Amino acid sequence: MDTPLSTIAVVGLGTMGTGIAEVLALAGREVIGIDISEAAALGAVASLEASTARAVGRGRITEEERAAALARFRTADTLQAAADAELVIEVVPESYEIKQQVFRELDTIVSPTTILATGTNALSVTRLAAESQRPERVLGLHFFNPAPAMKLVEVVSSVLTAPPAVEAVTTLARELGKEPVAVGDRPGFVADGLLFGYLNQAAAMYEANYASREDIDVAMKLGCGLPMGPLALLDLIGIDTARTVLEAMYAESHDRLHAPAPILGQLSSAGLTGRKAGRGFYTYDAPGGQDVVPDALTPAAGAEAGAGRAVASVGVAGSGTMASGIAEVFAKAGYGVVLAARTQEKADLAKGRIAKSLERSVAKGRLSAEARDETLARITAAGSLDAFAEVDLAVEAVAEDLEIKQQLFASLDKVCRPGAVLATTTSSLPVVAIARATARPEDVIGMHFFNPAPAMKLVEVVRTVLTADDVHATVRAVCAKIRKHPVDCGDRAGFIVNALLFPYLNNAIKMVEEHYASLDDIDAAMKLGGGYPMGPFELLDVVGLDVSLAIEKVLHKEFRDPGLAPAPLLEHLVAAGCLGRKTGRGFREYARR
Repeated sequence: MDTPLSTIAVVGLGTMGTGIAEVLALAGREVIGIDISEAAALGAVASLEASTARAVGRGRITEEERAAALARFRTADTLQAAADAELVIEVVPESYEIKQQVFRELDTIVSPTTILATGTNALSVTRLAAESQRPERVLGLHFFNPAPAMKLVEVVSSVLTAPPAVEAVTTLARELGKEPVAVGDRPGFVADGLLFGYLNQAAAMYEANYASREDIDVAMKLGCGLPMGPLALLDLIGIDTARTVLEAMYAESHDRLHAPAPILGQLSSAGLTGRKAGRGFYTYDAPGGQDVVPDALTPAAGAEAGAGRAVASVGVAGSGTMASGIAEVFAKAGYGVVLAARTQEKADLAKGRIAKSLERSVAKGRLSAEARDETLARITAAGSLDAFAEVDLAVEAVAEDLEIKQQLFASLDKVCRPGAVLATTTSSLPVVAIARATARPEDVIGMHFFNPAPAMKLVEVVRTVLTADDVHATVRAVCAKIRKHPVDCGDRAGFIVNALLFPYLNNAIKMVEEHYASLDDIDAAMKLGGGYPMGPFELLDVVGLDVSLAIEKVLHKEFRDPGLAPAPLLEHLVAAGCLGRKTGRGFREYARR
């Protein structure tokens, strides 16, 4: 075990440095905050006083604990104040020149046993260590913003770092109430390494006018359960900061997914760096403000593209979980529903699944027994598509196979009345290729529901170049009636959610392939550092590795980007029949039920 870290210096008293100082002081450490700016030092003291006062007001600490913490924090304007520190954490601007200058000066000031930690999230810890007189005592200690609230701390070792130094800061992180994750030295480490590639793709998606900023953000919040959409998060992080991180990642990986989207450079050059500037992808009430205000790009309230067609009855084709879930959604909303499968037996089983789902809702107090009975009475199970003759909207939810869907739509074309809207729930196939199987491609549109359909609020509405305006308006109106949030996107692989989600999942697999971090550490990093409801490997096992691989292949085929090629480990697991929870083994093993 290394020396106890009781006196700690924090160099750089911006938002992050001040937050780290607060965490340390509240945990009983003597903290020396160092900044050449007197205003920054005064601001740090004021911030610590205000935040600890709020903590007392909320009953999180006592007034005595607050007073003790404030007494343990002092500021200075010179690195000489770090002479007695056992650990120095620098959080100065992301510049090799600035950080190396700090480390060179510290080498001449602190004890030979002092650990020097960099708070960088974009620069090479190895490069910083190599120019120090004590490379074995240099490591990365990457807190997340806001440091008092965020649990994740990435402990970054270079090939030069001595294990006792790593052990000492790891112990410290735990004593601070944080969750330390051990990672190697590469730009972005784990959390930012995965997060910034995703953010970059979202920026590129917006730049291509594929979807609006609002639709991209709400799609990722509702479709993936994320606390913020990617463009709003870029504004929070700082668009200039994001571009710096991506530049560092691209310099090492040469992966096109990390090459900063041009719009990031354009916004940065214009000074539109996000919340701190009052404008980025969105416009805010003031520089540093949190409230988004309308601007020229804000959609007009209630603006819909024309009138739609009347829809009173809906046909749902399929007998699986998605088909029964969609049928339940429509029936709950008051639509008459025909649930058609290949046989009457399959259709009856699907309706039985709906009955069980409704019964669970009654048991949980979410639905009355009367509403359950009324909902079930609206559903007619049928063993043939012929039952769709009079429906106003036909929704298919069959296997994700282009030939199967084309055959089904050719049948719908013959069965459904003229003017009926034909919708596919495909998540990855070209909607226009399905539409061309009919003699009325203008009536065909994508309605991508998310599983489980009764619970998930998002529907991706996918227009092809042939879809009629009134068909689009019809589906938007139907989504409102069934209490789903529609987002508009074009007809290309992955639409919004899968096009952003699966490259992120694929990159997580590549991290494991490269022995960069463990499954558990990557999952923990994304839940604690990124606010994800599930880690990438938890999610992959739930979705199904075979389903994930199929989507990855479609994305790679469409965009032809080498960075989208499915990770070999994913292909090997699928070939071995390890498909996730449904087979009892995927990236992890599960108890069979």
